[in-house]
Amino acid sequence: MADLMTESNLVNRSIAILGMGATGRSVARYLSLKGVSFSWFDSRTEPAALAEVTASYPNTKIVTGPFHNEMWVGIDLAVVSPGISLSEPAIVNARKNGLEIIGDLALFLAAAEAPVVAISGSNGKSTVTTLLGEMAKASGIDAGVGGNLGVPMLDLLAVGRQLYVVELSSFQLELINDLKGAVACLLNISPDHMDRYKTLDDYVTAKQRIFQGAVSIVSNRDDSLINLPSAEQSDVKTFGLDAPLEGQYGVTNHQDRDYLCCGDERLILVDSIAIKGRHNLANALAALALGSAAGLKLSAVLDTLQNFKGLPHRCEVVTTIDEVLFIDDSKGTNVGATVAAIEGFGSESAPNLLLIAGGQGKGQDFNDLRSAASRFVKCGIFYGEDAQKIEDALQSTINVRRVETVESAVNHAKQSAVAGDIVLFSPACASFDLFAGFEERGRHFQRAVLSSKCTTLDRSDQGALC
Repeated sequence: MADLMTESNLVNRSIAILGMGATGRSVARYLSLKGVSFSWFDSRTEPAALAEVTASYPNTKIVTGPFHNEMWVGIDLAVVSPGISLSEPAIVNARKNGLEIIGDLALFLAAAEAPVVAISGSNGKSTVTTLLGEMAKASGIDAGVGGNLGVPMLDLLAVGRQLYVVELSSFQLELINDLKGAVACLLNISPDHMDRYKTLDDYVTAKQRIFQGAVSIVSNRDDSLINLPSAEQSDVKTFGLDAPLEGQYGVTNHQDRDYLCCGDERLILVDSIAIKGRHNLANALAALALGSAAGLKLSAVLDTLQNFKGLPHRCEVVTTIDEVLFIDDSKGTNVGATVAAIEGFGSESAPNLLLIAGGQGKGQDFNDLRSAASRFVKCGIFYGEDAQKIEDALQSTINVRRVETVESAVNHAKQSAVAGDIVLFSPACASFDLFAGFEERGRHFQRAVLSSKCTTLDRSDQGALC
């Protein structure tokens, strides 16, 4: 597709941008800089960015309102934003009639003049993307870091860039057939966005597209849903929490101390890694493998692992109150993320977690929480739109409590927790029933935790609430 996406060919196309979100606006900036004209469609009657778009592109055809078949008249290429489902009837019909439909990823890969590392997965991709970007920075490399995380990928393009590290969602991967020699990493797969995909297989298929055309692959060997392509297609490195084979990445124990290693080579003590939780060991291993694939300095990679403390609202330590640790994992927007957090912080000796969860479930099956909850969670405190569904799934497994707000959940957790417990805020749901996004939700949790510190010494009524 690269020859079709070159600047000279784009000038000769009749292009429509679908969507006025951050991605759509980045596509418009990119095309404008190339002197390429376009039309703009958004299925919302009053998109939030409409005034900005109208002012910035006064000579551009802008159409808002539900998509329809007639809007394609004269259009031969559509750039679809990832938030727009390809199952929209007007898009389905257009594809059947031969309209070429791409996403911003195709434009980016055609334009990028430096190596690209593409990272996806149901969970952990933002952490690994940022971590690898920090490793590149520590190596003295000018790297553009973004994509589904932060800066849209087309806005990362710059003369002199030496590396691109981009996070990709399943939505961005749906329209790609060739990663054009990028390094591809698939961290894990667990059910997510089941309100958009008809089946789990459809979601898995979208994620697996990241392997197509990759020159080097890094993948999680512990994940049974990931199917690696044939060995002859690409160089393949795997990571996992077991002892690895030669050239692969994993964990070994030497003299009662755990190390991250490559084959038999011990690279770094687990205890010296700044990001905490067993699930973050997998993220660290993925970053190690990717750093090697990208040619980064090993010393810089290891130094970064010792200093990078993680992203806000991603298993972030908030504080300790009366020897109870409070963890903000508001970014845990699906069941898989919450399971990873539970298993990452749970104690093998006895359940030690008070789990706060709730929000919009996106059609997920909360029964998938049962196994981890039964081993590590002593009490579940649920709020929000789908609290009842979570309670129905877990009430036979753990003690549960229903509340109306995040603040109420924190108050109940403070009163119920005992020294050595961990209060884990990992909602397993989207936030949009009560908040603008996971960041706002996380800030609410942190404020509630820090608003007052429980100093009661007499806790004879512990456990009454849960």
